[in-house]
Amino acid sequence: MNNHADIGLIGLGVMGENLMLNMERNGFTVACYNRTTEKVDEFINGRGKNLNFIACHSLVKLAVCLKKPRRIMMMVKAGKPVDELMTTLIPLLEPGDILIDGGNSHYHDTIRRCKEAAEREILFVGAGVSGGEEGALAGPSIMPGGDAAAWPAIREIFQSIAASVDSGIPCCEWVGPDGSGHFVKMVHNGIEYGDMQLICEAYHLMAKGLGMTSAEMSSVFRAWNTGDLDSYLIEITADILAKTDKETGKPTVDIILDTAGQKGTGKWTSQAGLDLGVAIPQIAEAVFARSLSAIKEERLHARQILKGPSGRYNRNRQALIDNIAKALYAAKICSYAQGFQLLRAASQEHDWKLNFGQIALLWRGGCIIRARFLDRINDAFLAEPSLANLLLAPYFTQVVAEAQQSWREVLKVAIDCGIPMPAMSSALSYYDSYRCERLPANLLQAQRDYFGAHTYERLDRPRGQFFHTNWNELKE
Repeated sequence: MNNHADIGLIGLGVMGENLMLNMERNGFTVACYNRTTEKVDEFINGRGKNLNFIACHSLVKLAVCLKKPRRIMMMVKAGKPVDELMTTLIPLLEPGDILIDGGNSHYHDTIRRCKEAAEREILFVGAGVSGGEEGALAGPSIMPGGDAAAWPAIREIFQSIAASVDSGIPCCEWVGPDGSGHFVKMVHNGIEYGDMQLICEAYHLMAKGLGMTSAEMSSVFRAWNTGDLDSYLIEITADILAKTDKETGKPTVDIILDTAGQKGTGKWTSQAGLDLGVAIPQIAEAVFARSLSAIKEERLHARQILKGPSGRYNRNRQALIDNIAKALYAAKICSYAQGFQLLRAASQEHDWKLNFGQIALLWRGGCIIRARFLDRINDAFLAEPSLANLLLAPYFTQVVAEAQQSWREVLKVAIDCGIPMPAMSSALSYYDSYRCERLPANLLQAQRDYFGAHTYERLDRPRGQFFHTNWNELKE
């Protein structure tokens, strides 16, 4: 057994264990530690038996058995646990050692931790890791950012364990300074929220509006996964809808309670949009949809009081299914467009100099939002690195134009049937707002000036000049 481990990992949850097994499989010796040391023994005598792992029952031993510069990856709960661990761990390290946070930490925390570690001459990395338990074991998408001096020392390990596409290109590349890696992972998760909600709305319309069975919908999603909508989330949706519950004989999806939880990254993404002044309504609507789902008892009560349509669509079923596919693709493009606008704003705010095309390529394998059309996003930014919005790239402009009538027809059907489609309708409103030459914000500015003297700009004067009207003259 090698007494000098290539990397140490702290936190033996399922993600931590799977990442260690992935590292060991790719030729690296891993030292492992967990606050509850019994978990270390369980792993070494279980999944890690007879493999190149070094069990550590203390942080001191972990520090001693690592090659220098030490590389330590923390896979612990975000927030206070990371800070507490760093407080204990950093005094055991030496200048030039590398500390990696592989959890879902908030990017502001990562910015702070990079500065705190640098004061002790420790290189800090905030690495977004996407792919869930399966991805951690088989190959995730990894988005590292932080102190760039750390990258040469961790690159081989990270790119070896990451998912790969196109005959070996790893879905892992250096993102940028301080909190950029965790910010990119956060936006990934925000887009994931939007994607999942869009798929759920398509399912809801087919199930309730068309009365389709789960098996029928599974076939539809499987067919969609062979075309432009090809993605991990479409693929697993087809699998989910095909699954039958062994106890009841019913489709498994039909016996699952319709309340959804969240881990916070969707909320963080929405908040970042507000903080940076970027419109990401579709992602926010996906978060709010989960919040509405959580008040199940209230909805059951409201159903008895609040009236509205609950009909079925009884015209050409296949035509509507085809329209749903086009609407889903167009709305998906809007979700990514909003996500990349948020990335652009953060890059400018924090001087990260993010490579947007490269970020799209990082998401092609291993992660939850991996999809065929990510190559199209890379192509768009290669053609125009300063592209303001994905909707303005020729390919996406054409796709949305061709899908637009189908998109509107789908929402008309949903409204007539009383079926909520908050994300898909929000996406269309975003599209219509973005292409609108004159929005009603002129009236909004007049209102603000009326009650608060907030002033306004005029169409017939240069930008940057502000005016105020004495609105009460109307009453004199």
